[in-house]
Amino acid sequence: MATDTITAPAEVRTSQVRIHLKTNNEDIQLPDTGPILVSTELRRYQLSTLVNRLLETEKPIPLEFLINGQFLRTSLEEFLTHNGISAETALSVEYVKALIPPLHVASYQHDDWVSSVDVLSASSKAALWAGNRNGGVVQDRILSGSYDGILRVWNMSSEVVATGQGHTAAVKAAKFLSPTQVVSSGIDRTLRLWKYENAETYQSSLTPTLELYGHKSSVDNIAVHAPSSRILSASSDHSIGLWSTKKNDAPAAPEEILPTANKRRKLSNAKSCPQRGPLSMLQGHQSQVADVCFDEKDATVAYSASWDHAVKTWDLTTSSCVDTRTTAQSLLSICHLPDAGLLATGTSARHITLIDPRASATTISAMTLRGHTNAVVSLARDPNSSYQLVSGSHDGTCRVWDIRSVKQEAVAERVGESVYVIDRESAKGKPRAVGGEGVKVFGVCWDREVGVVSGGEDMRVQINKGS
Repeated sequence: MATDTITAPAEVRTSQVRIHLKTNNEDIQLPDTGPILVSTELRRYQLSTLVNRLLETEKPIPLEFLINGQFLRTSLEEFLTHNGISAETALSVEYVKALIPPLHVASYQHDDWVSSVDVLSASSKAALWAGNRNGGVVQDRILSGSYDGILRVWNMSSEVVATGQGHTAAVKAAKFLSPTQVVSSGIDRTLRLWKYENAETYQSSLTPTLELYGHKSSVDNIAVHAPSSRILSASSDHSIGLWSTKKNDAPAAPEEILPTANKRRKLSNAKSCPQRGPLSMLQGHQSQVADVCFDEKDATVAYSASWDHAVKTWDLTTSSCVDTRTTAQSLLSICHLPDAGLLATGTSARHITLIDPRASATTISAMTLRGHTNAVVSLARDPNSSYQLVSGSHDGTCRVWDIRSVKQEAVAERVGESVYVIDRESAKGKPRAVGGEGVKVFGVCWDREVGVVSGGEDMRVQINKGS
């Protein structure tokens, strides 16, 4: 088989290495040309130019290159030297389309801090879980929870199409369960289910359908799984709640936790929302539970992150803790990366720790993602990639990460660096606040259609998307 050669001019000729170019993306697949001989001085840009030339593309496609699961961030020679690979070795080089910078699309103004955001779109989990039951086209909608105690549903023209008022204090978390159902939680210690009706005209509606009682303190985060009709809640009372979305399957609410207004309500015969209790309360953390998530491949398994530095794995069928991993910092957020077999945890120490939850794992931290300058309080997975995620931090930024982007100089541990930084648009042109005062990010999500959506202390929902 013929071997192509790209050589440097004679006066600066350097060593060469054979590379096999491959990709999993059919759009940019090269014919099997066999190994190509290239200069070890080549970097990402020159390799990208080479592949585009071989593809004969009309418009250059920006590409990234992976060798042994790591992005090439240096010359080939430096990569070979750092990783102790001989230039005599034929390198397998995978190329992928480069992530496009997430540019600012719009910001939606609120009356108070925005604690939580979620997106409903044709490709969102809530829509996919519902399948064809929704009976029509799913319109893109953004859900926001605010410290003013109000839920808001927005269209993509920055108009509020529905509001939900029922929480008696700040809303801390809100998610779409389906295209017609919303779940929220707050400082008032409750979880609430809402019926969302999307009107064809301007005004839609959010109607309360169920109140869930069981926590003794603020309910700071929730996770939902519609196929199993389950909700998980993370509370500052050190516990995790497991709830049913169906009122007929849920036990009665604990009398001692119900608000005293219930007695007056019974006397007055006022129309009230059904109230229910938890299926179980998962105990074991020694401090407030900051976040919780379902295993993406097995909804009978859950993971929790706590201020007590621990990540716990829970068997939801028995409501028991089956594994505990203790880190060196308080943990404030958690996200499952199923294809990588890792849990991403945001810490109070300004970084993200990737944890291998499998029992066979020999180390706590598989990798550390560094770059934030304040606590990392929210995490979300890239719906288009098994390797990318976005984080929201009190430093006033969101950062996009690819766990294959590793710093070469790191020796003792695998350290990743962010691919892009998303600043708050409200802070543009102003001096950067130390610690993110005034622009802290509280919540972030990532949707295939809508993009990266975040909310925070600047009282805005911000949308960023790769063009």
